[in-house]
Amino acid sequence: MVAEGSPAPNFTLTADSGEAVTLSSFKGAPVALFFYPRDDTPGCTAQACGIRDAWGEFEGRGAVVLGVSPDSPKTHLKFREKYGLPFTLLADEDHAVAEQYGVWVEKSMYGKTYMGIERSTFVIDAAGNVAKIMRRVKPAEHAADVLAALA
Repeated sequence: MVAEGSPAPNFTLTADSGEAVTLSSFKGAPVALFFYPRDDTPGCTAQACGIRDAWGEFEGRGAVVLGVSPDSPKTHLKFREKYGLPFTLLADEDHAVAEQYGVWVEKSMYGKTYMGIERSTFVIDAAGNVAKIMRRVKPAEHAADVLAALA
């Protein structure tokens, strides 16, 4: 299980651009790594657009923002273009990275249980260590909470 103060588990995933992105390549800058359930759904859209709307503040802190979900790079690209998202979305189609970070969990809806992403964010410092873990984040408050953790 990932813990605050520990090194962030490294990974390489395919971005919405089709390029491979490796977490460790961002050492030297803080990273806001957020896991979300699905592209273009109400909560995920609110969460992503909140970051978009505060983008100047993220840039001012020198932060890299990476969104991760099990959706495909193609779906990520459509989502990014539709809402003008200025950050990279990564495809974790086999949810291996979500499992590594402990956010692939059993969920329930309407009495049925299933496996899915627990909306979570990991703020990683410039040295590559997990500075803050936020679980079960609320989409509307997410951007402000992440900015506070980056301060």
